[in-house]
Amino acid sequence: MYGYFTELSVKSASPFEKGGIHRSEANASHVKIPPVSQQQASKPLLSPFHGLNAEQRAAVKHLDGPLLVLAGAGSGKTRVITHKIAYLISECGYQPTNIAAITFTNKAAREMHERVAKLLPGQNSKGLTVTTFHSLGMQILRQEAKLIGYKAQFSILDAADSLHVLSDIMKTTDKAELKRVQVRISRWKNDMIAPEYAAMNAENAAEHASAKLYQRYQDTLRAYQAFDFDDLIRVPVELLEREADARAKWQDKLRYLLVDEYQDTNSCQYRLLKQLAGPRAAFTAVGDDDQSIYAWRGANVENLRLLRDEFPRLEVIKLEQNYRSTVRILESANHLIAHNPKLFEKKLWSELGYGEPLQVIACKNEEEEAENIVRRMMAQRFEKRGKWSDYAILYRGNHQARIFEEKLRAEHIPYLLSGGQSFFERTEIKDIIAYLRLILNSDDDPAFIRAVTTPKKGIGATTLEKLGGYAASRNLSLFAAVFEAGFTSQVQAKQLESLTEFCTFINNIEYRAAREPAGEVLKDMLRAIGYELYLFDGDEERLAKARWENVTQFTDWLARKGEEDEKNLLELAQTVALIAMINNEEEEADAVRLSTLHAAKGLEFPHVFLVGAEEGILPHRESIENGQVEEERRLMYVAVTRAQQTFTVSYCEKRKRARELQSCEPSRFIVELGSEHVRSQQSAQDPVAAKKDGNARLAQLKAMLATKTSAE
Repeated sequence: MYGYFTELSVKSASPFEKGGIHRSEANASHVKIPPVSQQQASKPLLSPFHGLNAEQRAAVKHLDGPLLVLAGAGSGKTRVITHKIAYLISECGYQPTNIAAITFTNKAAREMHERVAKLLPGQNSKGLTVTTFHSLGMQILRQEAKLIGYKAQFSILDAADSLHVLSDIMKTTDKAELKRVQVRISRWKNDMIAPEYAAMNAENAAEHASAKLYQRYQDTLRAYQAFDFDDLIRVPVELLEREADARAKWQDKLRYLLVDEYQDTNSCQYRLLKQLAGPRAAFTAVGDDDQSIYAWRGANVENLRLLRDEFPRLEVIKLEQNYRSTVRILESANHLIAHNPKLFEKKLWSELGYGEPLQVIACKNEEEEAENIVRRMMAQRFEKRGKWSDYAILYRGNHQARIFEEKLRAEHIPYLLSGGQSFFERTEIKDIIAYLRLILNSDDDPAFIRAVTTPKKGIGATTLEKLGGYAASRNLSLFAAVFEAGFTSQVQAKQLESLTEFCTFINNIEYRAAREPAGEVLKDMLRAIGYELYLFDGDEERLAKARWENVTQFTDWLARKGEEDEKNLLELAQTVALIAMINNEEEEADAVRLSTLHAAKGLEFPHVFLVGAEEGILPHRESIENGQVEEERRLMYVAVTRAQQTFTVSYCEKRKRARELQSCEPSRFIVELGSEHVRSQQSAQDPVAAKKDGNARLAQLKAMLATKTSAE
């Protein structure tokens, strides 16, 4: 009945060609590198100290014990990390395989690896580990799986998979309740709290119930031979703390550690760093306590204090020269953050000129605020003859974006909204990933269910329910249960045939995936399951075409990566679950960036508008009630230090809440910027007249620009 699976017969092994150029996963273009002599390969193209200031050079050269680099915003922290890696390899005799640089996002890791590759010629950086905490944890678990009773091809559950498991356990589809339990379990894991300890120390009945669910959730994950993202750090910590041989092995392998964004580490990540560093304590941690803004997801700024307390030989170097912003912007930022208690004193300074005063705008309401900001942006862009991508509108919460989107669309201004759907979160990509997860680990029940039902294969919910009941009674995975003699008596021959045909298909794919080029196996797999036809049967043509293009983009990328890194499909499948997004190698669109303050961290723009700076929004009402104003102040500091040339902050005198217009107080942080470099402007008494004047000014600027262009 589903004989199309037989198209995918097992073929003979076809080894990869050898000698491909080692490149990062994002770089898919073909690059030719001339051969490098042994003498050339021993030295970097440039000195490891090229272009560094005195403090940066000191941080690069320091190898006598642990080092904390307090890197202020825009002070060149990534430059220090990448130059230090080059120094360790070219001057200090370290092998790339003995160095690990750890950061928080795949994007940051890719960019860091690319910068190191430019500093070192030829293959000098081959074997270097530049990775995220989660990816490093995955590597440890893959190699030490036997010590914890797992197979090396375990599965990794993303947040959606985790919610699905909880939904099955809790017998509910209430997303709010599921999310609440998921967040609580995540916090326990990040704090290294086991289920039984969580239950013993529960403060109320709800917390005790969550702890019991935590235990059942962990039991289910073990049955699936799976880990969630929090486990990828928690379990390696437990393993290294318990197994002396494994700890010694990894301490010997990773002989120098560099940790980026150290202020964002949680308790679990700090313990992983301690276990890997060991008594040698050869590491450089780079961070900024003034930019610690992720306490809500477990980050612990106290880890900076722990470094000082637990590593007595810790050296501290401060990077205070800013290469991003003008003097006025930095002095205002310094004035603001001085209101927070300081573990380490630090004050940013710049040689980029005094710059323009910071602007504070008071608006009547959110409608006028949006119109005012967009109008100012348009006028300034014409005056400066800049690009739309020079501008960012930042806000505390996503709900504030809507009215700015409306005004930008009305003026035909292109914009990018932060926090959009990740490429890997798209339904069609998750469908294909389910097949990859299943060929990697046939015990991955969530992947089995998704793959066996997408596209439909004549296997209904009733059959799957019977299969699930039998698998649970025998403590087997769904895949393994299909081949059990006891299961055959519970289903009709037609359904059993469909199930066994599907499982045989997966076994054939797995066999080929370990032996043949990834691109060839993927192409045959998509054809065999009829995925393109499935999309066009289920969606209208335009949407189906777009979804199929996403699938081919994904599979083409995997095929290229397989060729470049000499990896088969099984090896590629191990890393797919950890990749947050594909890096499309195109220039970023010329568009205004709309972003939350959290999402803007790490970015910079010539001109920044911070909107909605009111008590109850920034600082947020819950933060005020919970005594967390210091973190909100750090958020404001992050906003100010994103700006290179101009910074404008606005607030409303009244704002609509629950359909009622309520009075607003300007944020306390506006006053804390100081008065020396800040200019305030009250909103016009007549908003209609103000808009008319603004439009007239804009028309005048356009006319001036047209005259100047024609004269040239």
